[in-house]
Amino acid sequence: MRILVLMKMAPDVVEELEIAPGGTALDLDYVRMILSESDDHALEQALLLKERHGATVTALALDAPEVDDALFTALAKGADRAVKIAGLDAGFPTSQAARAMSQAIAQVPGLSPADLILTGVQAIDDLDGLIAPMVAHALDLPYLGIVTRLSLDASGRTALATKEYPGGVRGEFEVKLPAVLGIQAAEKPPRYVPVAKVRAAMKTQKIDSAPASLPADGGCAAAQVVEMKRNEPAGHAEMLDGDPESVSDKLCGILTGHGLL
Repeated sequence: MRILVLMKMAPDVVEELEIAPGGTALDLDYVRMILSESDDHALEQALLLKERHGATVTALALDAPEVDDALFTALAKGADRAVKIAGLDAGFPTSQAARAMSQAIAQVPGLSPADLILTGVQAIDDLDGLIAPMVAHALDLPYLGIVTRLSLDASGRTALATKEYPGGVRGEFEVKLPAVLGIQAAEKPPRYVPVAKVRAAMKTQKIDSAPASLPADGGCAAAQVVEMKRNEPAGHAEMLDGDPESVSDKLCGILTGHGLL
């Protein structure tokens, strides 16, 4: 079985984010990029399946700051191959990222056919989680997202997936392979790998590089960012003091003043 994990670097929101001078994107010179949390769970789920079924795992990522560290970490954790797609401009939209990954899967030797393509269900800069369904559409494969548990049947040709719904509802699905799945959480937390093991992987293993083969417009229409702004501080909260009856009167007065009562 061949498992392909699509990985995406995302801004570390623990750091202060700066807007580039053009006002339409983050300034990547001043932002730390880390592997998207749900992609880390997708990698962990792939490694768990490898341990159970003897699969081979390939990590595929778009070129971005710190992406080599993420790919070598994937190799240190147990991935068999790492591939980096180079040549995209910084700040590429989700649609272009999905198109580049789809083209790489189809064209780079050894990436296809893949029995199972896993990726995180969303990222901090892609809350709609569109990469997985776009890749599935481009490759004409079935897609299931928000997966929290995954196993394979005895034949290894059907995935048994648990999908989360709002309100604590879960659905159990049988998905014929090959397929694309958006992972929300792996069965176990992503494994820790010592820095020494990552450094050893940097010395003994390599990252394959493939060019992004896209038309100048990315091959599909994309929404354009007109302007990015920081949140502007508003007024402070007003604390209402007094007994319950007086606080209730004050609250009703405020709501009436805003036309809500």
